[in-house]
Amino acid sequence: MPAYTERMPAGIPGDVSRKSGAHLEPNIVGATPVRYGAPVKLVSGKVVPVGAGDTATVVYGFLVRPYPTQGDSAALGGGTAPAGAQCDVLRSGYMTISMKGAGTPAKRDQVYVRVAAGGGLVVGDIVATADGANTVAVPDCVFMGAADAAGNTEIAFNI
Repeated sequence: MPAYTERMPAGIPGDVSRKSGAHLEPNIVGATPVRYGAPVKLVSGKVVPVGAGDTATVVYGFLVRPYPTQGDSAALGGGTAPAGAQCDVLRSGYMTISMKGAGTPAKRDQVYVRVAAGGGLVVGDIVATADGANTVAVPDCVFMGAADAAGNTEIAFNI
């Protein structure tokens, strides 16, 4: 068993970190695979990743990592849900997400999502710092603390 000398890992991206009180909604992934823990929007009744140029109002929730898994549509440890897969979307609650290197989150800081690529970041990356028209603030979504060494941290969405 590893010894944690500094801090335990914050969690696994897409995992609902506080199960009690979380509101999940069943959905189907659209034509584009989606990373677990990524903000998603609805297009023709299916969930797809937030895209380039999207506004904050399109964020529908965050894609939940399935556990336990059944079948091979979402293998344990896999990073994305494939097109057409059944999935759950966090509509309200707490989740571990993978934050990219833009900014250092602190408790109750605003969560931003990239809507334009640049500076080593891609559309859909979650960041802690606003970057003009390149990011949008996710409504009712805040960080719950600092990120671990891998960039994982907890968010509160729609609470």
